[in-house]
Amino acid sequence: MAASASLKSSLLLPSPISDFSGAAVSVSAQKRRRSWQPRGARVQVSAAADSKNILVMGGTRFIGVFLSRLLVKEGHQVTLFTRGKAPITQQLPGESDAEYEGFSSKIQHLKGDRMDFEFVKTSLAAKGYDVVYDINGREAVEVEPIIDALPNLEQYIYCSSAGVYLKSDLLPHCEADAVDPKSRHKGKLETESLLTARGVNWTSIRPVYIYGPLNYNPVEEWFFHRLKAGRPIPIPGAGNQITQLGHVKDLATAFNLVLGNPKASQQIFNISGAKYVTFDGLARACAKAGGFPEPELVHYNPKDFDFGKKKAFPFRDQHFFASIEKATRELGWTPEFDLVEGLTDSYNLDFGRGTFRKAADFTTDDMILGKKLATV
Repeated sequence: MAASASLKSSLLLPSPISDFSGAAVSVSAQKRRRSWQPRGARVQVSAAADSKNILVMGGTRFIGVFLSRLLVKEGHQVTLFTRGKAPITQQLPGESDAEYEGFSSKIQHLKGDRMDFEFVKTSLAAKGYDVVYDINGREAVEVEPIIDALPNLEQYIYCSSAGVYLKSDLLPHCEADAVDPKSRHKGKLETESLLTARGVNWTSIRPVYIYGPLNYNPVEEWFFHRLKAGRPIPIPGAGNQITQLGHVKDLATAFNLVLGNPKASQQIFNISGAKYVTFDGLARACAKAGGFPEPELVHYNPKDFDFGKKKAFPFRDQHFFASIEKATRELGWTPEFDLVEGLTDSYNLDFGRGTFRKAADFTTDDMILGKKLATV
């Protein structure tokens, strides 16, 4: 999971830590992409002509939106399994009408509840999918019916989480590191164990923090709300906690690269950005991305407050980052977006257009700022 705040800087010297301090940064972030294409040619063992019948569990939100587009572009037959409560496809900002029509006309939909195990077994067995991308699976019990239904499944590609790693003073986390059986993501660990026990050809992707357009978790959006309102940004501790973010489009590219790749068979890959960043640096990077002035940062001790069930900050208050060296070495994958460029992409295609998932809530901010003012 992460190291304590006392992690010595000497341990971090070999790692590519971001030293973003709010100074002018020369990046290509302002270049608008009309449509997203991953950098470079496909570094994939299976030929594009080898079309697969692919089932995506989930797929109408965030990761699945970008992944499904890549799969369709490569000529695969893609079916999204959802409960049908959200539109099956949506046109993305910057996506032309022709591009969207070309995508949406090829997407198939299977409506159902993955917790209805009998329905899952019956409906999937009738389709005989070659590959499953499981984007929203949380527990092993949700996965077993899928395996039962598809005895000839070629590959099960699973979205796990770097949150499964046991907290450590030695960072970054690597795929072979100890895991935490008590983690809130323990269901993902149990799923990986199930896939191994059942003899399935599986691949597990462990992202750290994911950001980008359509993000339904308040990651960059949390900072953008405060920057837009011209408010100070409350940050726990000294603000030098080191974390890591990966762009959703880079994650989708990694998911695509493991498809049919022998090097990905029964393997785990950490996927995130190439550099790490401090909490303070992230606040400044968000300001840079959105064209806001240098933000006022207010540091506080979380132990001084009782926030109840409200979350005062969107990140775990600790060092938390992982090595992506294995993915770059084995898959030929490299992140396309640096942090400021990726945040700019997210801002320009989402929050900057007036769209966001959650309305601003400054309740905990006011508690923190009120206490700070009272002690001045």
